[in-house]
Amino acid sequence: MGDKTSRWEGDQDSDPAERARKGRVREGQAAPRVLVRRALPTEPAVRASASLFLAEAQRQGLKAGRRMLYVGLEPAGEQVAACLRIEPGMDVVARRKMMTANDVPVRIATSHFRADLFGGTRLAEPEFVRPSLQSAIVALGHAFGHAEESLIARPPTAFERETLELDPGEWVVQVLRASYSSEDTPVHVLETICAASRHVFTITQVAGHDEF
Repeated sequence: MGDKTSRWEGDQDSDPAERARKGRVREGQAAPRVLVRRALPTEPAVRASASLFLAEAQRQGLKAGRRMLYVGLEPAGEQVAACLRIEPGMDVVARRKMMTANDVPVRIATSHFRADLFGGTRLAEPEFVRPSLQSAIVALGHAFGHAEESLIARPPTAFERETLELDPGEWVVQVLRASYSSEDTPVHVLETICAASRHVFTITQVAGHDEF
């Protein structure tokens, strides 16, 4: 038994290619291609900007980019449907974008809207909404009431892995933010899929409501 173990260990140690491969993996894990900070909750001024991601990245000195992947109707998944208070599988207006930092893909952000409330509006049109998505929602008569945000770490789907150019075994962090109007109408569900190794999430406590 001891001889077999010794030979196995010796074979591994004597393989330069294997040692180099392991070194690259460790090196890649220690030094991600890019690192973006994502603040939770998001500052109102940042969320009200033309693009939350562009504002965040520019503050960090990163070259930010975004590309529209899809705008149209698609069936709502269970999580999105629960936030929008509709049945899973019902069509919603989806606006899906990919975000890059220093030309590296870091996030897929999809805005979901109820088709009965926002179908046929500017939010269903294919181009970027200007000056901002938030201003368009307000212009349609919705005043912000409250939002709920959750984070889930999980393996990526095939689409997420390919779009974000993830390494084998790399996970994503799904940030799901559901926003409701002052009348408690579900207005906007933003699902952001973040490459886990390319993000740091900073959590800000509410002033005056914390303890040691």
